[in-house]
Amino acid sequence: MRNQSWVSEFLLLGIPGAEGQDGALLLLLAAVYTCALLGNALLLAAVASSPRLHTPMYFFLGNLSIFDLGFSSTTIPKMLAYLSGRSRAISFQGCATQLFFYHCLGCTECFLYTVMAYDRFVAICHPLRYTAIMSPRPCAALAAGTWVGGCVHATLLTSLTFRLPYCGSRGVSYYFCDIPAVLPLACGDPALAQRVSFTNVGLLSLICFSLILCSYTRIGIAIAKIRSTEGRQRAFSTCSAHITAIACAYGPVIIIYLQPDPSPLLGAIVQILNNLVTPALNPLIYSLRNKDVKSALSSLLPRRSLVLGKK
Repeated sequence: MRNQSWVSEFLLLGIPGAEGQDGALLLLLAAVYTCALLGNALLLAAVASSPRLHTPMYFFLGNLSIFDLGFSSTTIPKMLAYLSGRSRAISFQGCATQLFFYHCLGCTECFLYTVMAYDRFVAICHPLRYTAIMSPRPCAALAAGTWVGGCVHATLLTSLTFRLPYCGSRGVSYYFCDIPAVLPLACGDPALAQRVSFTNVGLLSLICFSLILCSYTRIGIAIAKIRSTEGRQRAFSTCSAHITAIACAYGPVIIIYLQPDPSPLLGAIVQILNNLVTPALNPLIYSLRNKDVKSALSSLLPRRSLVLGKK
Protein backbone atom coordinates (compact mmCIF):
# COMPACT_ATOMS: atom_id res chain seq x y z
CA MET A 1 0.00 0.00 0.00
CA ARG A 2 1.69 3.18 -1.20
CA ASN A 3 1.64 6.34 0.84
CA GLN A 4 0.49 8.89 -1.74
CA SER A 5 -0.50 11.34 0.99
CA TRP A 6 0.90 14.79 1.64
CA VAL A 7 0.22 14.25 5.34
CA SER A 8 3.03 12.40 7.14
CA GLU A 9 1.28 12.26 10.51
CA PHE A 10 -2.08 12.86 12.16
CA LEU A 11 -2.95 14.54 15.44
CA LEU A 12 -5.32 12.72 17.81
CA LEU A 13 -7.54 15.36 19.42
CA GLY A 14 -8.82 13.01 22.16
CA ILE A 15 -12.24 12.30 23.64
CA PRO A 16 -14.75 14.94 22.50
CA GLY A 17 -16.01 17.05 25.37
CA ALA A 18 -13.43 15.77 27.87
CA GLU A 19 -10.95 18.65 27.67
CA GLY A 20 -9.12 19.40 30.91
CA GLN A 21 -9.77 15.92 32.38
CA ASP A 22 -6.49 14.34 31.31
CA GLY A 23 -5.25 13.51 34.81
CA ALA A 24 -8.45 11.83 35.99
CA LEU A 25 -8.87 9.93 32.73
CA LEU A 26 -5.26 8.75 32.86
CA LEU A 27 -5.65 7.24 36.32
CA LEU A 28 -9.03 5.65 35.58
CA LEU A 29 -8.14 4.17 32.20
CA ALA A 30 -4.71 2.99 33.34
CA ALA A 31 -6.31 1.11 36.24
CA VAL A 32 -8.94 -0.55 34.04
CA TYR A 33 -6.34 -1.37 31.37
CA THR A 34 -4.10 -3.02 33.97
CA CYS A 35 -7.04 -5.10 35.20
CA ALA A 36 -7.82 -6.15 31.62
CA LEU A 37 -4.25 -7.28 30.99
CA LEU A 38 -3.86 -9.13 34.29
CA GLY A 39 -7.30 -10.74 34.18
CA ASN A 40 -6.97 -12.07 30.63
CA ALA A 41 -3.39 -13.20 31.17
CA LEU A 42 -4.43 -15.16 34.26
CA LEU A 43 -7.45 -16.68 32.50
CA LEU A 44 -5.30 -17.69 29.52
CA ALA A 45 -2.69 -19.22 31.84
CA ALA A 46 -5.40 -21.13 33.72
CA VAL A 47 -6.86 -22.58 30.50
CA ALA A 48 -3.42 -23.56 29.23
CA SER A 49 -2.19 -25.13 32.48
CA SER A 50 -5.25 -27.13 33.58
CA PRO A 51 -5.94 -30.44 31.76
CA ARG A 52 -9.59 -30.22 32.87
CA LEU A 53 -9.96 -27.07 30.76
CA HIS A 54 -8.63 -28.62 27.55
CA THR A 55 -12.10 -28.78 26.00
CA PRO A 56 -13.62 -26.93 23.01
CA MET A 57 -15.44 -24.39 25.18
CA TYR A 58 -12.28 -23.36 27.03
CA PHE A 59 -10.21 -23.53 23.85
CA PHE A 60 -12.41 -20.78 22.39
CA LEU A 61 -12.32 -18.96 25.73
CA GLY A 62 -8.52 -18.93 25.49
CA ASN A 63 -8.82 -17.42 22.02
CA LEU A 64 -11.15 -14.78 23.47
CA SER A 65 -8.54 -13.89 26.10
CA ILE A 66 -5.91 -13.46 23.39
CA PHE A 67 -8.34 -11.26 21.48
CA ASP A 68 -9.10 -9.15 24.57
CA LEU A 69 -5.39 -8.64 25.24
CA GLY A 70 -4.86 -7.42 21.68
CA PHE A 71 -8.05 -5.41 21.33
CA SER A 72 -7.51 -3.34 24.47
CA SER A 73 -3.86 -2.78 23.50
CA THR A 74 -4.70 -1.45 20.03
CA THR A 75 -5.94 1.96 21.13
CA ILE A 76 -5.40 2.44 24.87
CA PRO A 77 -1.55 2.66 25.14
CA LYS A 78 -1.39 5.58 22.69
CA MET A 79 -4.27 7.24 24.52
CA LEU A 80 -2.52 6.84 27.89
CA ALA A 81 0.66 8.26 26.36
CA TYR A 82 -0.86 11.55 25.27
CA LEU A 83 -2.98 11.80 28.44
CA SER A 84 0.32 11.70 30.37
CA GLY A 85 1.55 14.73 28.45
CA ARG A 86 3.35 13.17 25.49
CA SER A 87 2.75 14.12 21.87
CA ARG A 88 -0.67 13.50 20.37
CA ALA A 89 0.89 12.95 16.93
CA ILE A 90 0.61 9.54 15.24
CA SER A 91 2.39 8.73 11.98
CA PHE A 92 0.49 7.96 8.79
CA GLN A 93 1.67 4.33 8.95
CA GLY A 94 0.86 4.15 12.67
CA CYS A 95 -2.66 5.42 12.04
CA ALA A 96 -3.17 2.84 9.29
CA THR A 97 -1.83 0.08 11.57
CA GLN A 98 -4.12 1.11 14.42
CA LEU A 99 -7.16 1.15 12.14
CA PHE A 100 -6.23 -2.26 10.68
CA PHE A 101 -5.87 -4.02 14.03
CA TYR A 102 -8.96 -2.35 15.46
CA HIS A 103 -11.18 -3.70 12.68
CA CYS A 104 -9.32 -7.00 12.43
CA LEU A 105 -9.87 -7.75 16.11
CA GLY A 106 -13.39 -6.31 16.07
CA CYS A 107 -14.36 -8.63 13.21
CA THR A 108 -12.62 -11.55 14.93
CA GLU A 109 -14.69 -10.84 18.05
CA CYS A 110 -17.94 -11.11 16.07
CA PHE A 111 -16.86 -14.41 14.51
CA LEU A 112 -15.55 -15.79 17.80
CA TYR A 113 -18.75 -15.07 19.74
CA THR A 114 -20.68 -16.75 16.92
CA VAL A 115 -18.47 -19.84 17.06
CA MET A 116 -18.81 -20.00 20.85
CA ALA A 117 -22.60 -19.84 20.49
CA TYR A 118 -22.44 -22.73 18.00
CA ASP A 119 -20.31 -24.71 20.47
CA ARG A 120 -22.96 -24.28 23.17
CA PHE A 121 -25.70 -25.19 20.66
CA VAL A 122 -23.98 -28.49 19.83
CA ALA A 123 -23.26 -29.22 23.52
CA ILE A 124 -26.90 -28.79 24.61
CA CYS A 125 -28.90 -29.78 21.53
CA HIS A 126 -26.64 -32.66 20.37
CA PRO A 127 -24.81 -33.83 23.52
CA LEU A 128 -24.18 -37.38 22.28
CA ARG A 129 -22.49 -36.11 19.12
CA TYR A 130 -20.66 -33.23 20.78
CA THR A 131 -17.27 -34.96 21.02
CA ALA A 132 -17.40 -36.01 17.37
CA ILE A 133 -18.60 -32.66 16.01
CA MET A 134 -16.32 -30.48 18.14
CA SER A 135 -13.17 -32.57 17.81
CA PRO A 136 -9.77 -30.82 17.89
CA ARG A 137 -9.42 -30.43 14.12
CA PRO A 138 -12.78 -28.67 13.51
CA CYS A 139 -12.17 -26.47 16.56
CA ALA A 140 -8.76 -25.43 15.24
CA ALA A 141 -10.26 -24.75 11.81
CA LEU A 142 -13.05 -22.62 13.31
CA ALA A 143 -10.59 -20.64 15.44
CA ALA A 144 -8.24 -20.09 12.50
CA GLY A 145 -11.20 -19.04 10.35
CA THR A 146 -12.16 -16.31 12.81
CA TRP A 147 -8.69 -14.77 12.68
CA VAL A 148 -8.32 -15.10 8.90
CA GLY A 149 -11.77 -13.59 8.37
CA GLY A 150 -10.83 -10.66 10.61
CA CYS A 151 -7.62 -10.04 8.65
CA VAL A 152 -9.41 -10.09 5.28
CA HIS A 153 -12.11 -7.75 6.56
CA ALA A 154 -9.58 -5.27 8.00
CA THR A 155 -7.34 -5.39 4.93
CA LEU A 156 -10.24 -4.35 2.69
CA LEU A 157 -11.31 -1.45 4.92
CA THR A 158 -7.76 -0.21 5.57
CA SER A 159 -6.70 -0.31 1.93
CA LEU A 160 -9.79 1.62 0.81
CA THR A 161 -9.33 4.22 3.55
CA PHE A 162 -5.61 4.92 3.11
CA ARG A 163 -5.44 4.83 -0.67
CA LEU A 164 -7.16 8.20 -0.60
CA PRO A 165 -4.93 11.33 -0.63
CA TYR A 166 -4.69 13.24 2.65
CA CYS A 167 -3.45 16.74 1.98
CA GLY A 168 -5.41 19.06 4.27
CA SER A 169 -6.19 19.02 7.97
CA ARG A 170 -4.43 16.40 10.06
CA GLY A 171 -6.46 16.70 13.26
CA VAL A 172 -8.38 13.45 13.97
CA SER A 173 -11.38 14.43 16.11
CA TYR A 174 -11.21 11.27 18.19
CA TYR A 175 -8.91 9.37 20.53
CA PHE A 176 -7.80 6.78 17.95
CA CYS A 177 -7.78 6.31 14.19
CA ASP A 178 -11.16 4.97 13.09
CA ILE A 179 -12.78 5.21 9.67
CA PRO A 180 -15.47 7.82 10.56
CA ALA A 181 -12.80 10.06 12.11
CA VAL A 182 -10.16 9.68 9.37
CA LEU A 183 -12.23 9.79 6.16
CA PRO A 184 -13.39 13.44 6.59
CA LEU A 185 -9.70 14.45 6.32
CA ALA A 186 -9.30 12.95 2.83
CA CYS A 187 -8.91 15.24 -0.18
CA GLY A 188 -10.38 12.67 -2.57
CA ASP A 189 -13.90 11.30 -2.76
CA PRO A 190 -14.42 9.00 0.25
CA ALA A 191 -17.87 7.81 -0.90
CA LEU A 192 -16.72 4.30 -1.87
CA ALA A 193 -14.85 3.74 1.41
CA GLN A 194 -17.82 5.06 3.39
CA ARG A 195 -20.29 2.78 1.61
CA VAL A 196 -18.06 -0.28 1.89
CA SER A 197 -17.25 0.32 5.57
CA PHE A 198 -20.88 0.97 6.54
CA THR A 199 -22.18 -2.05 4.60
CA ASN A 200 -19.32 -4.34 5.60
CA VAL A 201 -19.23 -3.49 9.30
CA GLY A 202 -23.01 -3.24 9.74
CA LEU A 203 -23.85 -6.32 7.68
CA LEU A 204 -21.18 -8.42 9.33
CA SER A 205 -22.35 -7.53 12.83
CA LEU A 206 -25.98 -8.17 11.89
CA ILE A 207 -25.23 -11.60 10.40
CA CYS A 208 -23.17 -12.68 13.42
CA PHE A 209 -25.78 -11.42 15.88
CA SER A 210 -28.55 -13.20 13.93
CA LEU A 211 -26.63 -16.49 14.01
CA ILE A 212 -26.05 -16.11 17.75
CA LEU A 213 -29.74 -15.38 18.26
CA CYS A 214 -30.70 -18.48 16.25
CA SER A 215 -28.34 -20.66 18.28
CA TYR A 216 -29.70 -19.46 21.59
CA THR A 217 -33.28 -19.75 20.41
CA ARG A 218 -32.66 -23.42 19.69
CA ILE A 219 -30.82 -23.76 23.01
CA GLY A 220 -33.74 -22.17 24.86
CA ILE A 221 -36.20 -24.60 23.24
CA ALA A 222 -33.98 -27.54 24.18
CA ILE A 223 -33.62 -26.36 27.78
CA ALA A 224 -37.40 -25.89 28.08
CA LYS A 225 -37.87 -29.56 27.17
CA ILE A 226 -35.69 -30.75 30.06
CA ARG A 227 -38.00 -32.04 32.76
CA SER A 228 -35.88 -31.70 35.88
CA THR A 229 -35.22 -28.28 37.39
CA GLU A 230 -31.64 -29.27 38.20
CA GLY A 231 -31.03 -30.29 34.60
CA ARG A 232 -32.37 -27.00 33.28
CA GLN A 233 -30.22 -25.03 35.70
CA ARG A 234 -27.12 -27.01 34.77
CA ALA A 235 -27.75 -26.49 31.06
CA PHE A 236 -28.41 -22.78 31.50
CA SER A 237 -25.31 -22.28 33.66
CA THR A 238 -23.10 -23.44 30.78
CA CYS A 239 -24.51 -20.60 28.62
CA SER A 240 -24.99 -17.80 31.14
CA ALA A 241 -21.41 -16.52 31.00
CA HIS A 242 -21.43 -16.39 27.21
CA ILE A 243 -24.80 -14.63 27.13
CA THR A 244 -23.51 -12.03 29.60
CA ALA A 245 -20.35 -11.47 27.54
CA ILE A 246 -22.39 -11.03 24.35
CA ALA A 247 -24.66 -8.52 26.11
CA CYS A 248 -21.60 -6.53 27.23
CA ALA A 249 -20.15 -6.58 23.71
CA TYR A 250 -23.27 -5.89 21.64
CA GLY A 251 -25.27 -3.85 24.16
CA PRO A 252 -23.32 -0.58 23.94
CA VAL A 253 -23.13 -0.82 20.15
CA ILE A 254 -26.89 -1.36 19.83
CA ILE A 255 -27.56 1.57 22.17
CA ILE A 256 -25.37 3.99 20.22
CA TYR A 257 -26.72 2.98 16.80
CA LEU A 258 -30.34 3.26 17.95
CA GLN A 259 -29.73 6.92 18.76
CA PRO A 260 -30.99 9.12 15.87
CA ASP A 261 -28.27 11.75 16.45
CA PRO A 262 -25.68 10.37 18.89
CA SER A 263 -23.36 12.86 20.56
CA PRO A 264 -19.59 12.52 19.99
CA LEU A 265 -19.06 12.13 23.74
CA LEU A 266 -21.59 9.27 23.94
CA GLY A 267 -19.93 7.59 20.97
CA ALA A 268 -16.52 7.84 22.65
CA ILE A 269 -17.88 6.39 25.90
CA VAL A 270 -19.37 3.45 24.02
CA GLN A 271 -16.08 2.84 22.22
CA ILE A 272 -14.19 2.87 25.53
CA LEU A 273 -16.69 0.34 26.92
CA ASN A 274 -16.01 -1.91 23.92
CA ASN A 275 -12.25 -1.36 23.76
CA LEU A 276 -11.42 -1.51 27.45
CA VAL A 277 -14.22 -2.24 29.91
CA THR A 278 -15.59 -5.35 28.17
CA PRO A 279 -12.11 -6.99 27.89
CA ALA A 280 -11.60 -6.25 31.60
CA LEU A 281 -14.98 -7.78 32.54
CA ASN A 282 -14.73 -10.97 30.45
CA PRO A 283 -12.31 -12.78 32.84
CA LEU A 284 -14.67 -12.02 35.74
CA ILE A 285 -17.73 -13.11 33.78
CA TYR A 286 -16.20 -16.47 32.84
CA SER A 287 -14.64 -17.22 36.23
CA LEU A 288 -17.07 -16.03 38.91
CA ARG A 289 -19.66 -18.78 38.34
CA ASN A 290 -17.32 -21.40 36.88
CA LYS A 291 -15.94 -23.91 39.36
CA ASP A 292 -13.43 -25.37 36.90
CA VAL A 293 -11.89 -21.98 36.14
CA LYS A 294 -11.83 -21.07 39.84
CA SER A 295 -10.08 -24.33 40.63
CA ALA A 296 -7.50 -23.79 37.87
CA LEU A 297 -6.83 -20.23 39.04
CA SER A 298 -6.52 -21.28 42.70
CA SER A 299 -4.00 -23.99 41.77
CA LEU A 300 -2.11 -21.61 39.48
CA LEU A 301 -1.70 -18.62 41.82
CA PRO A 302 -0.09 -20.47 44.79
CA ARG A 303 2.50 -22.00 42.45
CA ARG A 304 3.37 -18.58 41.08
CA SER A 305 3.53 -17.14 44.60
CA LEU A 306 5.78 -20.00 45.75
CA VAL A 307 8.16 -19.50 42.84
CA LEU A 308 8.35 -15.77 43.52
CA GLY A 309 8.93 -16.46 47.23
CA LYS A 310 11.85 -18.78 46.50
CA LYS A 311 13.43 -16.17 44.26
